[in-house]
Formats: sequence, structure tokens, C-alpha cells
Amino acid sequence: MMRLLAALFAVLATAASAQPFPSKPIRIIVPFPAGATTDIIARLVGVRMQESMGQPVLVENRGGAGGSIGADAVAKAAPDGYTILMHNVTFPMASVALAFANRAPYNIDSDFAGISIAVFVPLVITAHPSVPANDLRELVALLKRDATLKYAYGSTGPGSFMHVVIEALARDTGIQMTHIPYKGAAPLKQELIAGRIQVGGDQLSSSLADIKAGKIKALATNGSKRIPELPEVPTVRELGFPIVEAEGWNGLFAPAKTPREVIERLQRETAAAVRHPETARRLREIGAEPVGSSPAEQDAILKRQVEQFRPIIKEMRIEN
Repeated sequence: MMRLLAALFAVLATAASAQPFPSKPIRIIVPFPAGATTDIIARLVGVRMQESMGQPVLVENRGGAGGSIGADAVAKAAPDGYTILMHNVTFPMASVALAFANRAPYNIDSDFAGISIAVFVPLVITAHPSVPANDLRELVALLKRDATLKYAYGSTGPGSFMHVVIEALARDTGIQMTHIPYKGAAPLKQELIAGRIQVGGDQLSSSLADIKAGKIKALATNGSKRIPELPEVPTVRELGFPIVEAEGWNGLFAPAKTPREVIERLQRETAAAVRHPETARRLREIGAEPVGSSPAEQDAILKRQVEQFRPIIKEMRIEN
């Protein structure tokens, strides 16, 4: 009897494991608070994936530590495709910074499997309207001319886009600003609009509506060319500060060792979601360009950016 029961349990376990993916709800972990660009994109993608896959796709926000808390939760999740991560360009920056500080809870090189770059999103540096500077060059000149100005800049955490760019700018020009880290782009923007910090920035999607409304102003974009949504705003390179030209993106990751067939299914669903006409329209409205890359293309971008930021962050000793 015991042997019969053991055999029965084995058959049931095999049958359960052989169920087609997905057979239960999928969680997308967003390592930033609700309302941030990454959160908005995850929810747009999740709705389409849920319709297509026939299972609930739930977005869970786990903000803090520059996105590393949420990323660590996914790194340690079961590699079965049911817990995945939506992150952005902060991922390689913050991971490298934490690694140099010996505080990285995961290894970005080995603990994740790329699924797809969902969208490309330009990066923009912004300021409160009261700041008497119309671009980044004027801001630097202002701070160099008046050392009594006690300006603060916000970032989404150690090693984030704004942290790396402003610290590199300070190193190269001799200016000083106080770094104020936040748990995400939404609280950062609220503080910037209120004037409690003078400089901020993140992905364009987080700021575009408020820039157009005059609540904040754009000082520069961080890319190789001007962006169509803000054609009058110069790039960092145009202004003479070729600090870090980073591709802004949002993409999905799974824990390492997730089965290849599961990764491929999730990639197909992501690509179909961002290319859906209604979703693509809504993404473009917030300044995001639908992509839906292959896992290999995403892995290549991540590797390139880790290699790009590692020497910069090491030299600047960005660790907190």
C-alpha cells in the first residue's frame, strides 16, 4: 500500500510539474513605489499579459535602496517564471555601487535571466522653476559663481542615474550639491515640485507632463540626440558635459535558472503587450518607445552598461 501511495504521489507531482506555463498567477515585482515610470509600464504590460495568458498578472511594489530590495526578492524567488522583476537603467548602476560597498544582496551578473527590454525611455535632468538656470551649463556656472548656494539634488537611491550623473558632474566641474535619496521617482518629483530640492531627474515618463505644465523645467537630456518630446532641450553632450550617456530602458527579468521555454513564453508575451496598438499609444504618450527585445539583446545591454558604469562608479566611490 505504501509503495502504491508513493507511486501515486509521484505521478501527481509529475503531472503538476508538467502543466503548461502559466498555471497560476504571475507577480511582477516593481522595486519602486506606485506611480513611478517603472510601475506604470509594468501595469500596462501586466494587463495585456493577463488577457493573453489567461492568468492574473499582479504588480507588487517593493521600493527602497535604489531598487535593490525588490531585485533581491526576485533573485531569491523560485526560478519558475511566476515571480519576475520590472526594472530600469538604475539596475546596473545601483548594483555596481552596492557591489563596491560590499552591500549587494545579489549578483547582477549571475542571479538574473533577461526576458525582454519592454521600452526605451529617455532620461532627463530637471530643476525647480525658481532655479535661475535654463540648462545644465547655466546651472554649473551659477553654482561656481555663488558658492553660498545650498542646492540639493534628488535621486532614486545610491548608484541611480541622477546620483551617478550629478556626482560625475561635481567631480568634473568642482560644484557642490547635497544628495537626497528617495525611494522612487514619484516622491522625488513631489519634493522637486514643492521646491524642497532644487534639482532632480529620472526617466522622461516621470516628468514629461509636469515639464509641459511648467511645474518643473528640463535642463538637459542624457542621450546621444535630442528627444522629439522636448526638442528645445539640449543633451548633456551638447552642453559640454559628456558624463554618462546611458540608454534609458525598462525591462523584465526572471531569477537565474528559469527554464528557457518559460523565458521565451514571457518574452513573446512582453513583446506582444508593448506592441498592442492601445498599449503602444499609451506608452508613447508618456515618452516611452515600445521595444519587446529578445533575451539576448537585453542581456547585451545590461552587460554593456555594467561595464560602462563599473569604472566610473569605482573612481567616484559612489557607495551610499
